[in-house]
Amino acid sequence: MATTIVILLITVIMFVSGKLRSDIVALCALTSLVLLGILTPEEALSGFSSTVVIMMVGLFVIGGAILQTGLAKVMSQKIIKLARGNDTGLFLLVIFVTAFIGAFVSNTGTVALMMPIVVSMAAQSGVRPSRLLMPLAFASSMGGMLTLIGTPPNLVIQEALTENGYRPLEFFSFTPVGLICIAVGIIIMLPLSKVFLFKNNENESNKEGRGKTLDELVEEYNLSNGVRRYLITSVSDIKGKTVAELNLRNNYGLSILEIRNENNSSGGIIRNVTQSLASPGTILAERDIIYLMGDKKKMDEFAKKARIQKLDKNNIDFYDLGITEIVLMPKSRLIGTRLINSGFREKYSINILGIKRNKDYILDNLTGEKLCPGDVLLVQGKWSNIAKLDDEETDWVVLGQPEKQAMQVTLDYKAPMAAVIMAVMVFAMVFDFIPVAPVTAIMTAGLLTVLTGCFRNIEAAYKTINWESIVLIAAMMPMSVALEKTGTSAMISHSLVEVLGAMGPTVLLCGIYFTTSLLTMFISNTATAVLMAPIAMTSAIEIGASPYPFLFAVTLGASMCFASPFATPPNALVMNAGGYKFGDYIKVGLPLQVIIGIAMTFVLPLLFPF
Repeated sequence: MATTIVILLITVIMFVSGKLRSDIVALCALTSLVLLGILTPEEALSGFSSTVVIMMVGLFVIGGAILQTGLAKVMSQKIIKLARGNDTGLFLLVIFVTAFIGAFVSNTGTVALMMPIVVSMAAQSGVRPSRLLMPLAFASSMGGMLTLIGTPPNLVIQEALTENGYRPLEFFSFTPVGLICIAVGIIIMLPLSKVFLFKNNENESNKEGRGKTLDELVEEYNLSNGVRRYLITSVSDIKGKTVAELNLRNNYGLSILEIRNENNSSGGIIRNVTQSLASPGTILAERDIIYLMGDKKKMDEFAKKARIQKLDKNNIDFYDLGITEIVLMPKSRLIGTRLINSGFREKYSINILGIKRNKDYILDNLTGEKLCPGDVLLVQGKWSNIAKLDDEETDWVVLGQPEKQAMQVTLDYKAPMAAVIMAVMVFAMVFDFIPVAPVTAIMTAGLLTVLTGCFRNIEAAYKTINWESIVLIAAMMPMSVALEKTGTSAMISHSLVEVLGAMGPTVLLCGIYFTTSLLTMFISNTATAVLMAPIAMTSAIEIGASPYPFLFAVTLGASMCFASPFATPPNALVMNAGGYKFGDYIKVGLPLQVIIGIAMTFVLPLLFPF
């Protein structure tokens, strides 16, 4: 027992100090428990096969799909519109929306669904994500107190009551308690988040060194005004011809920027878009959309002769194809070479859309242009080919980071698909009559987002998983096994309750809340509720009081645990995204946890008399 307590204390100290990454600290604690024989290897690795951990992995993927498809941006824009530019309004909306969802969906699922929306919302409104993400995690736990199914500890105390012959709680018996928790949470979090959670954003601090955004490049080179879209119909004369046969550059001075094909089915939910560069041998087909670049009069002349249909929307999207800038080095082998002989097209399948030379922009008659030192070339191609420019050559420097730019491009045509998958998953988790376990629903949804193309590739899906948070939770879960196995948790709970029981029901109620709250910092909230519920029941019977307020103290203590990042999965989910340290949870979460406990000590007897 003593050894387990020492390891636990050292672990907490290392978490607070922040000298080592939290996942490494958790792994060190786990390894120590195995080496000292307190846990078997099977017990130590049980966290990595836990349904909670598997759910977290799946929810990270689903959250990534919500971001990648632009669904998060759409939803966040609606919330921003409701907030009307007010930071406090934005904060309150995040709390209320999260708490409402948390009343019916697991708090882990709630945070995973809301986190990409909040991150997108913060980026659009200029608020740091750190200001909103920790309150988001706490609000999901508070929302869980609104209904019977909101959080597992609620079901635990319901079972304890029915097993001992007491009247079971109704679905909304928890609502008054949950509403008070949310009210207290807002009052405490609003000022504390302003003081402690304004973290410096690394992206902002490095803003000077970043590359230009895709929209900035389009605007700078005036691409939108020089590009038009045309649809090849069944009557078009160019249907079935190759790009080389059109000879557009010689006949009209035009160039085909890209060829796109869009397929729709199921009312627009299943939609696929393919983009490709126009190679000489590419055969044009019906329903292809060609992007022409050049003189508008020449484009009209060609369109009329070819009988192709002009489309109204001329904006440039970057799904499969992207653009970036490269600057030629002074000693590049391409200096003095005409662009047509540069080999970009042949070696990299890259188009050159424009040249910036000093302050001049050259967009017409590019093929005969000789390259000069310091020329900035605007290049277009598949993201993978653009990345190769950065990997393989020393003749130029790629400005910006193509891989990160590709990740930021939203596949907005897949947003309806992501929304349907998310809605079906939530539906399956909320309604018990659907014979699908929550972990199964999440795994299925995560897999579907990959199979239906909500990500650019499988690697992009893997990159959405925050492995530090996953390892942190998985490695800390067996700590609860060690505490129970050595009798540490039972000793703490029984001792505190025995000491406080003689001081009256109010003091005992307070003691049960804070004992449960303390244990939840190191044991899962469900396990703590299972451990403390019979103790609370027995204590209430011994002093001749109603067990209802004491059992509510158990579920509150187990659910309102905010002072540690690994106390609940939601706390861990937002840790990396918000850039939080262990100390941030203590600064904001501990006061909130304590004040809710004090408030409930006086409120619970009013709602459920002794």
